[in-house]
Amino acid sequence: MDTPVIDTAKVEAFAMRAVGDVAAAYTGVMVSLGSKLGLYRAMAGTGPLSAKEVARRAGCAERYVREWLNAQAAAGYLGYHAVSDTYELSPEQAMVLADEDSPVYIPQAWNVPAAMWADEPKALDAFRSGRGVAWGEHDARMACGVAAFYRNGYRASLVSQWLPALDGVVAQLEAGIAVADVGCGHGHSTLLMAQAFPNSRFFGYDTHAASLAEARRHAAAAGAAQRVDFSAASAVSYPDQRYGLICFFDTLHDLGDPVAAARHAAETLAPGGTVLLVEPFANDRVEDNLSTVGQLFYAGSSLICCAHAISEGGTLVLGAQAGPKRLADVFRKAGFTHFRRAAETPFNLIYEVRR
Repeated sequence: MDTPVIDTAKVEAFAMRAVGDVAAAYTGVMVSLGSKLGLYRAMAGTGPLSAKEVARRAGCAERYVREWLNAQAAAGYLGYHAVSDTYELSPEQAMVLADEDSPVYIPQAWNVPAAMWADEPKALDAFRSGRGVAWGEHDARMACGVAAFYRNGYRASLVSQWLPALDGVVAQLEAGIAVADVGCGHGHSTLLMAQAFPNSRFFGYDTHAASLAEARRHAAAAGAAQRVDFSAASAVSYPDQRYGLICFFDTLHDLGDPVAAARHAAETLAPGGTVLLVEPFANDRVEDNLSTVGQLFYAGSSLICCAHAISEGGTLVLGAQAGPKRLADVFRKAGFTHFRRAAETPFNLIYEVRR
């Protein structure tokens, strides 16, 4: 065999790209620390601050804070003013790092890669054996990180954009219907709808006991515990309440038999009912998903989505980048005839599905 000719410039460029990814992983740890220690909140809206002032405001040791500030400045996560030796969090950076209600708030999402590292032995075994890893088998930070990653995006779009994009559904919700949130997790999506539409009844279903406990806690804190029911049930076993709306929020692709889940939805929908399907943004072809968003979702799919679907028997393992054609085929096989893309964001595709 001929020895390949190595382009040293390409080697150096790719090596620096890899180093950049390692640096980004380091930065994630810094972001998590900054959030949990209140360092970003201490800087939000204040203008330039010295390391001593940031440390005092956050109640932390100055020497550690100064090094953290320099790491964040080097990463471009805040600004450094050399003349005054001060640091500043811009309003735009504060939206991403300090405002917990912002749709682009990111710190808690770093729980997901932390859980991935903690679960590495399980991932190694899964890759070698073909066995699955169920949602509840992951490090506890996984559920918290995923819920936090999606919560604010749902808060920004679900009631104001996604539901109005479905034909006639808002009017039905205002009049009063039964709504199922299948795979509700921590219940953020369920509660957003329940608070917006007090005449409707909401049922959140999940198989993960710890997530259901969190959902009930969130409902109590929101004063909605009497109007939302969170129960343990799978996507093929939740009770028939003649639902006017059945929702799958970033859930269908995680299921071991998505066709059976879609079929159960068809069987429990009221006449004229709608399925709201929210899935990770994806195109049908791999080459069209080779982007930062695709990088994020393919990696998560490898260790989370596919692993859970396989743990449920893996009749059809969609993965997080299933694409519209494969999703439409799932519902076609389940007896649905209407499948329409209703809305989209950089991270999600939103579909309206009817029988």
